Amino acid sequence: MVDGVLYKLGDDAYVKADDGNPDYIARIVELFETTEGEPYFNAQWFYRIEDTVIKDYAQSAESKRVFLSEIKDDNPLNCIVSKIKIALVAPNMDLAAKEQKIPPCDLYYDMKFTLPFLTFQTMKTDNSARDSGSSSTISSESDSNNSTIDVNDAVAKPSKAHRREKSELYLLDLYSGCGAMSTGLCMGASLSGVKLVTRWAVDINPNACKSLKINHPETEVRNEAAEDFLFLLKEWEKLCRNFSLLASEEHPKQSSNSSSDNEEDEEDQDNDCANEGSEIPSEEFEVEKLLTICYGDPNKTKKRGIYFKVRWKGYGPSEDTWEPIEGLSKCKEKLKEFVTKGYRSNILPLPGNADFICGGPPCQGISGFNRFRNTKAPLDDPKNHQLVVFMDIVDYLKPKYVLMENVVDILKFAGGFLGRYALGRLISMNYQARLGMMAAGSYGLPQFRMRVFLWGSHPSESLPQYPLPTHEVVARGGIPNEFEEIAVAYDKNHPCKLEKALCLGDAISDLPSVTNDESQDERRYGTTCRTDFQRYIRLKRNDVVGYTTTAAQNVSSPRMLYDHRPLKLNTDDYERVCRIPKKKGANFRDLPGVSVGPDNKVEWDQSMERVMLPSGKPLVPDYAMKFVRGTSTKPFGRLWWDEIVATVVTRAEPHNQVVLHPVQDRVLTIRENARLQGFPDCYKLYGPIKERSISLYRFILKFGCFLLRIGLWGLLAYILLEN
Repeated sequence: MVDGVLYKLGDDAYVKADDGNPDYIARIVELFETTEGEPYFNAQWFYRIEDTVIKDYAQSAESKRVFLSEIKDDNPLNCIVSKIKIALVAPNMDLAAKEQKIPPCDLYYDMKFTLPFLTFQTMKTDNSARDSGSSSTISSESDSNNSTIDVNDAVAKPSKAHRREKSELYLLDLYSGCGAMSTGLCMGASLSGVKLVTRWAVDINPNACKSLKINHPETEVRNEAAEDFLFLLKEWEKLCRNFSLLASEEHPKQSSNSSSDNEEDEEDQDNDCANEGSEIPSEEFEVEKLLTICYGDPNKTKKRGIYFKVRWKGYGPSEDTWEPIEGLSKCKEKLKEFVTKGYRSNILPLPGNADFICGGPPCQGISGFNRFRNTKAPLDDPKNHQLVVFMDIVDYLKPKYVLMENVVDILKFAGGFLGRYALGRLISMNYQARLGMMAAGSYGLPQFRMRVFLWGSHPSESLPQYPLPTHEVVARGGIPNEFEEIAVAYDKNHPCKLEKALCLGDAISDLPSVTNDESQDERRYGTTCRTDFQRYIRLKRNDVVGYTTTAAQNVSSPRMLYDHRPLKLNTDDYERVCRIPKKKGANFRDLPGVSVGPDNKVEWDQSMERVMLPSGKPLVPDYAMKFVRGTSTKPFGRLWWDEIVATVVTRAEPHNQVVLHPVQDRVLTIRENARLQGFPDCYKLYGPIKERSISLYRFILKFGCFLLRIGLWGLLAYILLEN
């Protein structure tokens, strides 16, 4: 009894907080007296949204929503302020339906929040699928009336057998680049016997899109901005409804070539664009067929909208044009034919059609190279807007799983605003979610590169864990204390013997020598493998999935080596590179005319005249001497065989990065950089050499760098799809 109110085990209450702060929220787990006879209670605490890592960045007006924690402690009974009613509500992706099912209460909860990996997770019961989280399962919870809710009964969840009956699971890769993230996920899924197919991919870079299409001809690759893609999806759904194609609840899951011959014959017999029996006026052209659809302004007329690419009757492909949907008002049958065929072949995802969405939305507004960063309102910066677009697409399509990757600065810039926003958006959509931070080198790549990953999963699905490291790599860089729980590592109290870290030599020492002006896109290896990594990376396309070290030793290597060409240095830079010693740690400081002071800053050697190149320019450029106020050793630096590469850079130019080959006078080739990121040698890249180099970083590494490593994604896919 507290202040005349009777409290029972399982009751919820406000608990006194410090002056000026809102009262805490707790569940009474135990009532007892101390040995001194003082009344106490054991409390299990609830979090308000602002008490979690999301803070006030949540995109939700659900002020009544709280999250159960696993934190319990003892408190004096007189700390209780008043009784409250907190209801356990079954999670629901339909927010309107969920709101209608919330019973009369002061507060409600449908998830728990735990500190390891800052995890928000659906409440489980004893009969539910095993919890994939790192903390213990809460078997059941009671509402204020002590009635138990089985969440798994409340949420429609397909059985494991039913899920196994599906021949394929569909994936949408946003900001796909050349396809690293989706390729890695699909390869890993194959290890667990699941056919995960990259059905759609979207990227704004045309060369990256062509590279992806070359390697994944089965994928619908769209070269357009993500926001235009979202507009297109909404208009596509309207078109499907207009032609009565969405009568059934489930959208078709067929490959693009799955339409029957009979369907094709029927479509060929459809009416032409003019009405039946009417003649085509001489000033009008006749539509033979519609080829594709887009949202935007393909004709550069400053009029955005839905456009169709039209093949005109009697004309060839060179005369194809983009026509607005308004201009096809007399072509209803051709329009219906295109939409019907596109619906059946799944050219665009409809809500619920994509099982998985992955991507790394660019957040260039947080870059340290951006002098005009908006720290007060990061989302007002157009350079950060793609994070909003990514979440809007997730909100519209509502996939079962979401995986987002981004730079660590997303947790550092502006107090981690963008990271909190991303997590908050998923939670406001009622996705389960957790954050993790992993280094590429910890999973068998000779490159350190740290990245942040955000998992999201439908409330009825298992929330995947992050796989623990497989290789010994020393951590670099810092992370805010508030996010220290997301570092993926073994418990310090339970050390584990890991494999030795891979170095540069493990990855590229078998590749044939090439010169600065190498021009061949394809060549024979002419060398043999020296390491397990090299045996794996040389596997043929059909042998990559399901790779094991033993199997790799017995397979034949592909006959041709692709993209083993460096970005060609200009004459002056080539002269400088030829003068850099071929030894570990060599850089511009080893050139004549440079001396290093006791403070480790470079200065001109006053005992000699400045050395000049044949062009008349200095051997040691001023920018190298001034870089990082004379303290940097990066300009014209050589990598070495026993080193782990810090990162692959946007442009393979030696002016401010360590990118020189250990013993050859050139920068690393495209293929060498691709290997550092785990790309099999069978993976081809498209475009001019400079574009391939840029694409390799901006559209692969930055947004999914090491995701091809089966050691990482085989584990992830197993947890994700086998549970």
